Amino acid sequence: MPDLTHGDDAAAVNALRSSVMRLSRRIKHQRVDESLSPTEMSVLGTLARCGSATPGELARKEHVQPPSMTRIVALLEAKGLVRLEPHPEDRRQKVVTQTEQAEAMLEESRRRRNAWLAELVAGLDEDEWAKLRVAAPVLEKLAHL
Repeated sequence: MPDLTHGDDAAAVNALRSSVMRLSRRIKHQRVDESLSPTEMSVLGTLARCGSATPGELARKEHVQPPSMTRIVALLEAKGLVRLEPHPEDRRQKVVTQTEQAEAMLEESRRRRNAWLAELVAGLDEDEWAKLRVAAPVLEKLAHL
């Protein structure tokens, strides 16, 4: 891999960082439920992608401290978006599961954000859209590294 810290490569990395951050902020404003924090939405998204998990597992996946995750889970439970169930193997632990209400809210949120982004993308010309379509899997790979 070449050194990407100088010249045109460094400028491209900087432009990518800046544009991804701005686009991410704009997408986050397309929320369905304004009462949920971005962190709460992220936890619900993790549960949707990965399935039920203990608060400790969620804390690791979300890169937060376990006491913070305990508070987040309590807030989500109070809002009816998750439920705590006994761990199947370790009765000292609980498993966090999203509720049907959370599933519906996430689906509506995805629909709204996808519609907003599709409207934005509709303003691109065919060549720009083709390049973006090719770049999407690469961006997905970067997001999971």
